[in-house]
Amino acid sequence: MAIATINPATGEVVSTFQPLSPAEIEIKLNLAVTAFQQERQTSFAVRTQRMLKAAEILEREKERFGRLMTLEMGKPYKAAIAEAAKCVTACKYYAENAEKFLADEVVETGARKSFIRYLPLGPILAVMPWNFPFWQVIRFAAPALMAGNVGLLKHASNVPQCAIALETLFKDAGFPSGAFQSLLISSSQVDALLADDRIVAATLTGSEQAGIQVGMGAAKRIKKVVLELGGSDPFIVMPSANLDAAVETAVQARVQNNGQSCIAAKRFIVAQPIADEFERKFVDRMQNLEIGDPMDEKTELGPLATPDGVKDLDADVQKTIKAGAKLVTGGHPLKRPGNFYAPTVLIHVPKSSPAYSEELFGPVASIFRVKDQEEAIRLANDVRFGLGASVWTNDERERDRFINELESGMVFVNKMVASDPRIPFGGVKASGHGRELGLVGIREFVNAKTVWIA
Repeated sequence: MAIATINPATGEVVSTFQPLSPAEIEIKLNLAVTAFQQERQTSFAVRTQRMLKAAEILEREKERFGRLMTLEMGKPYKAAIAEAAKCVTACKYYAENAEKFLADEVVETGARKSFIRYLPLGPILAVMPWNFPFWQVIRFAAPALMAGNVGLLKHASNVPQCAIALETLFKDAGFPSGAFQSLLISSSQVDALLADDRIVAATLTGSEQAGIQVGMGAAKRIKKVVLELGGSDPFIVMPSANLDAAVETAVQARVQNNGQSCIAAKRFIVAQPIADEFERKFVDRMQNLEIGDPMDEKTELGPLATPDGVKDLDADVQKTIKAGAKLVTGGHPLKRPGNFYAPTVLIHVPKSSPAYSEELFGPVASIFRVKDQEEAIRLANDVRFGLGASVWTNDERERDRFINELESGMVFVNKMVASDPRIPFGGVKASGHGRELGLVGIREFVNAKTVWIA
């Protein structure tokens, strides 16, 4: 994929960029090493001051950053502004809590003194996706920089201006020029970076295949890696649920970010007694979504990020229908400029089809009917992914069983799955390993050094 800004709503090529040359990458790597030698000695007070300044800039410039996100990947403008505002919360959270999270942890062993000291690792490579072009980066960068590490960002090739803006953000906040750098490079150049001794660890948010490649690249060089990969998240609705709230949230959970989110609900698993009403209300709401220009405040569903995204999504829908699923609504690209796909609902989805277990990245929902909780859990777990799950029930016993038995990194009860700086984010199975955010997230890229004083 060329490194370029292409407006997803119109198809217009706005700007193009040349990938960095090997010589330019070398300069940036050396700059990162130099910056780390400085940053590892920097006090938490200084890091906090800088991170709070980054939060201040994000808050002040959130409309500008929002326009940039909408231009490059097509999310509704109001959602883009909200994404920039969410980045503010993460910067403030780690500015206020990093020192506490990384304080020496005393362990009683019988020694005169024994403790764990958390120390930074060095330059970390972050391979990030386009769907949340600011949030995905900030939730890595805020804890990593507060821990004393430095970051090298390989952002998705269709959001280069967002990548540049993020580098500028941290420079303007007072971090040294090498503390956070954006590398405008192709995916084919990532493995060479993983092989470089100056890169000590990596993190990737992206597809399952991308995770396999980066995971293998890191493993064969014995480097730590955090992988946040795909999801085929279940949205389970039981008879005791508030049905209207469940339906409204279900639609939001499916079409958030134009349906392009790893934690978007994809499989709607509904108890038989309420399935008819849920399906009727859900389909009606999907059919009446406001589709259009993502800069228009009334728009609820904008374009997909790329033309290939539309082709891939439609191919999966058609394969699912051919395999025996019934199309209730949608099921086709929209005939208009840009990368638009009709809100789509499928039922009677067979196990042999993509919509049963794959991550369909767009506004396509599959509805399944189950007779009881046991069947709901079995169906929810019958995929290789395990990122998030949303469960709608007001029965306490049902709730606890869902929490214990669903194979996922996150369970949200009577709420859609979401990320929050205060709680760990990540999955199990093919959805990856390691965690971002919360206390766990900042400790992913530190050396937990054991100290024993006799």
